[in-house]
Amino acid sequence: MTGSSAGTVHPTYGNWRRPRRPGLGPLGMVGTVGVFAGLVVTLLVSLVSLVAAVMVLVPIVLMLLPLVVRTQDGRNLYQVITLRVAWFRRRSKSSHTYVSGPLSPRPGGRFRPPGLLNNVTMLEGHDAYGRAFGVLHHKSRNLYTIVLGCEPDGGSLVDPDQVDVWVAAWGEWLARLSHEPELRGASVVVETAPDPGTRLAHEVLPRIHADAPPMARAVMEEIVSHYPSASSEMHTYITLTYGVQAAQKRGPDDIVTDLALRIPGLLGGLVGAGGGSAAPLSAERIAEVTRVAYDPAVAADVLAARAAHGGTGLEWDDAGPAATVETVSAYQHDSGVSRTWLLTFAPRGTVRSGILRGMLEPAAGTRRKRVTLLYRPLDPATSARIVEADRRTAQFMATSGRGMVRARAVSEVQAVEQTAAEEAAGAGLVEFSLMLTVTVDSADQLPDAQVTVRNLQAATRISLRPADRMQAAAFTCTLPLGVLPWENVLIPRELQEAL
Repeated sequence: MTGSSAGTVHPTYGNWRRPRRPGLGPLGMVGTVGVFAGLVVTLLVSLVSLVAAVMVLVPIVLMLLPLVVRTQDGRNLYQVITLRVAWFRRRSKSSHTYVSGPLSPRPGGRFRPPGLLNNVTMLEGHDAYGRAFGVLHHKSRNLYTIVLGCEPDGGSLVDPDQVDVWVAAWGEWLARLSHEPELRGASVVVETAPDPGTRLAHEVLPRIHADAPPMARAVMEEIVSHYPSASSEMHTYITLTYGVQAAQKRGPDDIVTDLALRIPGLLGGLVGAGGGSAAPLSAERIAEVTRVAYDPAVAADVLAARAAHGGTGLEWDDAGPAATVETVSAYQHDSGVSRTWLLTFAPRGTVRSGILRGMLEPAAGTRRKRVTLLYRPLDPATSARIVEADRRTAQFMATSGRGMVRARAVSEVQAVEQTAAEEAAGAGLVEFSLMLTVTVDSADQLPDAQVTVRNLQAATRISLRPADRMQAAAFTCTLPLGVLPWENVLIPRELQEAL
């Protein structure tokens, strides 16, 4: 008996790599320059005295040794020590606590968001279709952020070909961001939470007719009573953060007008990438999202106010928490306690489209969960330079290595050649990372949240580490408010890469 069968081919994705650090091995560019400079100085001093040369060489070695020892995620000892010193200084100045409101010493007596959001102001404009949208102005960095909300179609009962089309359209949308004038970065925030139990009631109960049969009324009331206990809510936000050069004399009103013209085109690309119904978020809606993130217990009240009155009237200056306390491994804010994890390694090899599905779905035992993907589009000139540098490095390693090292280098050559071909064909190069925030009701539930995150890591084949000693800043970065980590550092990004 003979027969034939054709298997379904599922598309796979991948070919991402960590940026290569310039320099010799783990030293980085700064360490490499230090090594050669130290050798030159030592040789010159040895012409005078061998003892003096040893006395010069020992301090140089001690200074360069911390650059060689690195953690799993690539940080050297200097960076680890700097983080601990900064945390000690914040503790000594009581900067790890925050109190706002009428009884606090802060001027104004309002509940302004803390930390990186304290100097942020809210602007509002209208796009070409008359829709109101909020603009967050980060005054310290002169950045402007717009927030887009969408309802993704989801991957259930969708053909693989359609998923592949969505992924291609999403990649094209990200590639377009490289050509967005003055764009500094973007983020995608997927927030999940148990249903507060009031959304279905607000939708169904007012629509029950007064003359409805008792049996039908009883059935609908029973559904409203029991269904929310097994359901959840999911929200997807996309933030785009733009910067303005100091030399450009453009006021906030000009920036808002410029952003209003860009929003329709950005939304059109999202719809084609499977984003479903997409629209910009108003200033009031952004304030509501921030308020619920800091105080999850008010989620039901916010939904009730929106259902009854069409809005809450909440302003940005009242969207923050009444009090927060940051510890080494957690961040306590009003009615919730949060812990944030940072991406260490992306999934290796090829992956399928549903690799992050488990992480994006609601997690049992958590009050709220946010998965934030951060994107930093690179301009075409920088992309071409990086691709060419990786190509030369991979070819050198493939021709100079032996055995297993050479086999891996050959595989790396194939990957960089594919990247170079795609970049030459017009694809964009984007740096990305991931952050995960889990919010629970009390600190006693954090160990269970830790186990949940560990299980999610195994299912999604990624590696995460807790954002210890910077939980407050990491929590802020996961909010859909356009806070970009690389734009809020004291040390320039180029110098950090050289370390």
